[in-house]
Amino acid sequence: MSDQPTQKLQKFLADRGLGSRREMERCILDGQVTVNGKIAHQGQRIGVSDRVEFNGKRIAKIDSSTQARVLIMNKAPGQIVSRKRDFQHRVTVFDQLPKLNNQRWISVGRLDVATSGLLLFTNNGLLAHRLMHPSFVIDREYAVRVFGTLTEEQLKACLEGVELEGVLHRFSDIQYYGGTGSNHWYHVVLMEGRNREIRRVFERLGLSVSRLKRVRFGPVILPTRLRVGNYLEVSGSDVCALKRWLGVDFKPLSHPKSEKRESCLIDYPGLDLNPS
Repeated sequence: MSDQPTQKLQKFLADRGLGSRREMERCILDGQVTVNGKIAHQGQRIGVSDRVEFNGKRIAKIDSSTQARVLIMNKAPGQIVSRKRDFQHRVTVFDQLPKLNNQRWISVGRLDVATSGLLLFTNNGLLAHRLMHPSFVIDREYAVRVFGTLTEEQLKACLEGVELEGVLHRFSDIQYYGGTGSNHWYHVVLMEGRNREIRRVFERLGLSVSRLKRVRFGPVILPTRLRVGNYLEVSGSDVCALKRWLGVDFKPLSHPKSEKRESCLIDYPGLDLNPS
């Protein structure tokens, strides 16, 4: 019996950026994956010498030398976070991303069609998984424009919890950011955003949300220079910092030009921005 190292097939495919592990498991069950010319099976493990094909296309091996890339997009309202256009033929965020060879961009979470702002993409499945997993306790910050202002009691309710259909929804933090006339801005922090949670909480308190924009995902902030609808590639030094923070072993992409950019990271618990 061979003593070569093996790994689960669905993990191998997910790490190539082809989708989540759950999505890859479904693809395996649907017969879209072959190993050495034979239809793969659930729970199968592969070694370094195995030939893997996904929908007839060979998937190159991945190892510690694989270059990891991270993109930040300033999503525009009206765009959907989907690989395919819907029945309304709305533009998807993936339409604008650079092409990858034998890989796919993975979106780190989602934003609904009306919400704009920071959206992360990576070609590394493990990095995407850890950024999204609740066990890593990564918060999200949103700028919210509403008609009117909250009373002290309503601000307290946002922190203690507002019940919606039997479920308690609470913000980790909420700060007033000013405004003029009937339009006022708040910054809200969530640990795990549920569908339309911010809009529904404000509506329950009698205020209508006219604009919602994500401005931070954990230590990653939305650069002010990044125009709506555009994206930029995170510098190698920032990718290294994220790698160390999340314990992901891979080689960051080295971009001399990108190294001259200002960092997209802020001080954050457990994140080392200046390693020795």
